[in-house]
Amino acid sequence: MLKWILLGLIAAFVWLAWKRSRPLPDRQQEVERRAERPAETMVACAHCGVHLPEAEALAQGQAFYCCPAHRAAGPRGR
Repeated sequence: MLKWILLGLIAAFVWLAWKRSRPLPDRQQEVERRAERPAETMVACAHCGVHLPEAEALAQGQAFYCCPAHRAAGPRGR
């Protein structure tokens, strides 16, 4: 049993040493990678109020809906 515990500890040590030896990503590269994809405009469903990206929303006039059922039901009074 002690042999398995010792083997597990050695494996954990090797894994941690390998993880620390890898170079960390450059901060500037990470910022550039995140900047490649622009933020999407979020809109609220006129029926239920859930927020979703404008590209995925169903538009009817000035209102946006999250699904065809809510678009058919129309806006809910709040």
